[in-house]
Amino acid sequence: MKTASSFPNTRYDPAPLIDLSLKSERERLSGGAARAFFNLCAHWRLRDDDARQLLAVSNGPFYQLKKAPAAKVLDADRLTRISCLIGIFKALNILHGEALADEWLQLPNSNRIFGGARPLDYMIRGGVPAMLTVRRLLDGRRGG
Repeated sequence: MKTASSFPNTRYDPAPLIDLSLKSERERLSGGAARAFFNLCAHWRLRDDDARQLLAVSNGPFYQLKKAPAAKVLDADRLTRISCLIGIFKALNILHGEALADEWLQLPNSNRIFGGARPLDYMIRGGVPAMLTVRRLLDGRRGG
């Protein structure tokens, strides 16, 4: 007899958590993450200053990363930020056509979270917690 707390078996193994404290994992992920970030910036037509603030890096490291994305090992914070932004990009493209998905971050938004400001400004001011809030908002809208 099954109890209320038992769950059905699944045929899929759970994905292992990635340990971003391990340099080997960060090395493995950094090049692709940096390339993905700069592709997002191009789609969203972000100014370098806005992109730099989303990553929370100063000018020198930002331009070094932009010049050679695979040459630098990103820290856990940068990888987390990029992961959030990739999730936001994916959700926007599921919810909206490509043109609106690419503009959405730059448009004033009446949602009370943003208070009439652009989602981009909200994320720059709030860092990772704000990025996670935007991601949850969009995932909720898409039913995911």
